Amino acid sequence: MSLDIITSETLHPLRHGFFTRKGGVSSGIYKGLNCGPGSSDKAEAVEQNRAKVADAMQVAHSALYTLYQVHSATVISDIANMEKRPKADAMVTDTPGIALGILTADCLPVLFADPEAQVIGAAHAGWRGALDGVLKATVDAMEGLGAKRDRVRAVIGPAISQASYEVGPEFFDMFAAAQADNDQFFAAGKGDRMLFDLPGYGLKRLRDAGVGHAEWTRHCTYSNADRFFSYLLMTHTGEPDSGLRFASSTLVDRLRHPQGFKCPILTHILKQTLENPFFT
Repeated sequence: MSLDIITSETLHPLRHGFFTRKGGVSSGIYKGLNCGPGSSDKAEAVEQNRAKVADAMQVAHSALYTLYQVHSATVISDIANMEKRPKADAMVTDTPGIALGILTADCLPVLFADPEAQVIGAAHAGWRGALDGVLKATVDAMEGLGAKRDRVRAVIGPAISQASYEVGPEFFDMFAAAQADNDQFFAAGKGDRMLFDLPGYGLKRLRDAGVGHAEWTRHCTYSNADRFFSYLLMTHTGEPDSGLRFASSTLVDRLRHPQGFKCPILTHILKQTLENPFFT
């Protein structure tokens, strides 16, 4: 089965795409393109899947960089000298020939690019990271490498939609206390439950950060299990053990474009089990 790639016109003519779970060699609860070294999947299957991604991105297999994500606002900008999988939730670079790996499980995988400055970024933003400012921190770090925030294009990939994300009143109170107009991202659910618009909130945080353009691809991870991995769906369907902690990965490739662009982007939504899952 070939790889399944989602693209956004916003990032054209930069080469880019969000890969789905299709086209991988993993089986069972990891069926598909699982590239998570921290999962309980077979190590050889994970390596084969990562090799597929690296080949599609035209980077060396060793050039896929990932993080140990902790739902923070920490951003890594010195990719070449970072330790293996440091605790952080975003990366930025102006170095060609590497891929930035961001792991999500229903959370927001966000791609950033300033083609003129040749700077890219990738961030993992669940509700906690988005609330604590990881998206603005990523834009700030890009500026540190020479980008201009009003030139930055940001695209949110497949993530859980509002219709599928039910939360309690204490969750609403936390967001309302942070900023009064955050109530716009909540809709009435059953009883005292509410439905939270994580992609909408992420877009607002990106626009508040001053990016030139921000959008969501409008793909819901929860409602399309055949195409995407979803942590929340796994909890609702009772998948055992590590299946409850599935996450996704976004890989951003920065290569030289044959027509002169030096930072085309290729992103990849993959699956990885983390010790700190989405809903903590």
